[in-house]
Amino acid sequence: MLKKIPTSDVKLGMFLQGMEGSWLSHPFWKTKFVLTDAEDLKALKASGVPFCWIDASKGLDVAPPAAARSAAPAAPEAPAVVQAAPRLELGTAPASMGEELERASQVMQRSKRAVMNLFGEARLGKAIDAEQCLPLVAEVTSSVERNPSALISLARLKTKDDYTYMHSVAVCALMVSLSRQMGLDEAQTREAGLAGLLHDVGKMAMPLNVLNKPGALTDAEFAIMRDHPTRGHEMLKEGTSVPEAALDVALRHHEKMDGSGYPGKLAGEQISLLSRMGAVCDVYDAITSNRPYKNAWDPASSLARMAQWTGHFDPRVFQAFVKCVGIYPVARW
Repeated sequence: MLKKIPTSDVKLGMFLQGMEGSWLSHPFWKTKFVLTDAEDLKALKASGVPFCWIDASKGLDVAPPAAARSAAPAAPEAPAVVQAAPRLELGTAPASMGEELERASQVMQRSKRAVMNLFGEARLGKAIDAEQCLPLVAEVTSSVERNPSALISLARLKTKDDYTYMHSVAVCALMVSLSRQMGLDEAQTREAGLAGLLHDVGKMAMPLNVLNKPGALTDAEFAIMRDHPTRGHEMLKEGTSVPEAALDVALRHHEKMDGSGYPGKLAGEQISLLSRMGAVCDVYDAITSNRPYKNAWDPASSLARMAQWTGHFDPRVFQAFVKCVGIYPVARW
């Protein structure tokens, strides 16, 4: 039986069916699990979520009013914790490359359709609702958790026609994997994945003849494309439930550590950690993918070349990224 209760009344042993308020505000990737961890309960109550839905048939119920308790005959005390399925979140059972490839392929297909719809609506001027992106981020994260090589390798199999959409999915996956490598917590990892998914939305404001040009861009065309971080930031500001981290990565993923990037020529610690991470993930996926004007570089060679670009990337972030994808990343399929 479903009941809506204040978050302050939630107790260990209750089955959480849903939470009210923004998905970005609650501390879990998914709902519908038995609350068995005291730290989870503490995080939930500190999250600002006002109400929760519980299923009393699958876990503990709320206590009856005091008058009802005094009138009712004594009954055995309910157990403090109900045995149930484990919490569904980032912790996912690992899988071999072969086991995960099929699931990752399905995730990629669903992701492609979702991002094409999202970006198509953005091109038409419709505001972006970040909460609608979170199920996609969670699905990508689950695949990366089971086996990071599978989805990241499949993400490189873009065609020149779908590069813009699949690049966003690939950067989402790379940001999640890099976040885990760097020891970021769940909330930061979720925001990193969302930021990766939305980082290039400003390209939807670019002229199609420039965005999809099969040859090298002229100086004038490149100047137009350099405006996409600013346009993306503006588009996301007009959206709903878009966290500051995603706004920042959209605006700053082309900044460089030596201050030679754009649009703000920020340097070093002026660039946020997630934006420094976004810069590495964005470039790596771009140079290892076939684009309208350039064929892909080999992944291992790409890392070697990136390592030589002094002043471009945060060395600590880049070193973590190399560990994340491996010195010799899985070859394209």
